Amino acid sequence: MGIKKFLVYITIALGVMPCGASDLFFEDEPVQGGLNVFEVSKNFAEIYEKLDGVNWGGKSLNVAIESLENLNKSAHIAATDERVVLVWNDSIVANYPRPEPKDWNGFGEITTALILKMRENDAYLRNLTENEMYQVVLDSLMRGVDENGRYIFSKAAEIAEDGRILTSVGIEGGRDNRGNFRVTGIYKGAPADTAGISAGDLIAQINGRDVRDMTDSELADVMTGFNSGTSKIKLLTPSGNKDVVLRRATIILADADIVHRTDSETGGLLEVVVHKVSDGAVQIVNEALARYSDVSGIVLDLRASTGDDERAAAKFAGLFIGANPVMRIVETAGDEVEVVPGGAAVTDAPVVVLMSNMTRGTAEAIVSAFYENERGVLVGTPTAGAARIASTIDLSNGGALELLNKSIKTGQGRAIDGRGVFPIVCLSNIRSRQHQDAFFLNVINNDFHAQDFNKITDINPADIRRGCPVITSGVDEDALAMAVAVKILTDAKVYNRLIAE
Repeated sequence: MGIKKFLVYITIALGVMPCGASDLFFEDEPVQGGLNVFEVSKNFAEIYEKLDGVNWGGKSLNVAIESLENLNKSAHIAATDERVVLVWNDSIVANYPRPEPKDWNGFGEITTALILKMRENDAYLRNLTENEMYQVVLDSLMRGVDENGRYIFSKAAEIAEDGRILTSVGIEGGRDNRGNFRVTGIYKGAPADTAGISAGDLIAQINGRDVRDMTDSELADVMTGFNSGTSKIKLLTPSGNKDVVLRRATIILADADIVHRTDSETGGLLEVVVHKVSDGAVQIVNEALARYSDVSGIVLDLRASTGDDERAAAKFAGLFIGANPVMRIVETAGDEVEVVPGGAAVTDAPVVVLMSNMTRGTAEAIVSAFYENERGVLVGTPTAGAARIASTIDLSNGGALELLNKSIKTGQGRAIDGRGVFPIVCLSNIRSRQHQDAFFLNVINNDFHAQDFNKITDINPADIRRGCPVITSGVDEDALAMAVAVKILTDAKVYNRLIAE
């Protein structure tokens, strides 16, 4: 028997009396179950209304209140045209009239009422703070809308969750066999570096406590966190004991790193490692290209790169391809926005683009732009196929909703979201020096049998990924990627042959 029909029978059998949405809460009882029901209802009403107005690749988003049942496996919610019923295991615990379409206040009230009922039956939900409650409830609500969507309960939380800003004393290390903390590395410019702490130093006491008496989590709280904190540390160093005071400080990780491999005859190679496609990455790379303008080749490493800013991606790609289309942004079925850099390229050096299954977002569009403009050789394994850009919806409670509702196409209009971009040179098919030598010999002899799967639209991407699988060892991938990239960039015949593919 289906759940909806089943609910009709047990509603009659148990005599559960429905109540109207306007009767759910009373003004003299604003706080119930630890929640201010009127504030919570107002916030959910706003969330429903704003989600309803979002487009997803041409499809309207219909938020189903039934998805709240994802909060607990014992919960089952049936929403007919007339009723919203919550069943916990085999018992009906709530039965409300369904609000009219776009009655967001009504949906907000019913959502709050359902949460209160579920908190009564679930100790985990009952013990959540209000911010934590919003987090888990909205994760559940949006699961059917956008599996990658999230609720950010404050701008401060958005910064903390970004993962690229650390508050740290700048120490790496671990316990020795006696339980003391041995320093193994120091972040340059961090408080520990300023204080003169060095690798090999031993931390014996923190704030008057013996380190051997502290738990690992207590040690971690001293070293890092999301607020500033002062610690008085006793060090045992080769030159004697030393007392230092450290205060955690914000350390901003760069969105791109540059390595110049010098060569007096050719100008050397420039290795550009991009962690996040951002305005910061654009600035770093632009300065490097100006400083090392005589390099004979560039290795652009996008293997762990992501991005959600189409303007930054356009500026980044424009450094290499000039004023040519980088991507198209699709938000509605009939509307595509073409993204084109505004200026000329600043370098014409040959480029090898490294890619992997962790190349995501606007980084995938950049990979495609190099390919479509015959501006670089794609080397690695297929990208993630997660070519989307987020929309952020600000809420009046200081939080925000983040939805990956904009999909990305290539500059020439090919779909890559859900498909990915495929390399011309598959690294996982070159497993040894013998394979490597044979590969390059075939290229030089014009006997290169690589197939460009990017232009074949009727092939299953999963089949391509099976033929060019992820490399298990990161160390092996690093060594192989650099060896292949250097060979391609230092042999013009190989480079031109692969570009022609």
